[in-house]
Amino acid sequence: MRPVLVIFAKAPVIGGAKTRLARGIGKVSAWRIYRAMTAKVLRRLKDDRWTVNLAVSPDSALTRNFPGVWPDGIARVTQGSGDLGARQGRAFAGRGAVCVIGTDAPDVTRADIAAAFNQLKRHDAVIGPAQDGGYWLLGMNGPAPRGLFDGVRWSHEKTRADLEARLIAHGFSIARLRTLCDVDEADDLRRPDRPASP
Repeated sequence: MRPVLVIFAKAPVIGGAKTRLARGIGKVSAWRIYRAMTAKVLRRLKDDRWTVNLAVSPDSALTRNFPGVWPDGIARVTQGSGDLGARQGRAFAGRGAVCVIGTDAPDVTRADIAAAFNQLKRHDAVIGPAQDGGYWLLGMNGPAPRGLFDGVRWSHEKTRADLEARLIAHGFSIARLRTLCDVDEADDLRRPDRPASP
């Protein structure tokens, strides 16, 4: 069974994603950046070593076409309702190695994903830390334990710490990948390692 990479993405419509970024640079500029990041991540991470599923939000976007952003040839599934924990829980409902990412870390590479799946051969979970205290990747050998994400503070400087504590409480061994920067706010675009606005 090939491992599965699940990429969470919101429909690339104006005002539909990157609301914190939009507060700093405006809705249209945030929309352009989100489209560019999403297209880059989806194009870059296709690989014969794993299956890619695009998990879309809202669910009504499942059959919509966004040429140049959501490519043909990638299977789509819905994220479903609930907070990030509930939606990730569904992504890890089956058996086998699964990694979940978003499209907010445009520097992620195929080598990062390969490293994550390699770590899952020796560990129960793998995390890609983000500079803001969150994470850009979570990988597990499913299924995820019931209630694993309970109590995790989302979009918080302690998100990763909360998640790691929950994993440890369930007896998981954890591997970590390199730290990347999520693009969530206007200040993230001004970091020296960030790509220029498209």
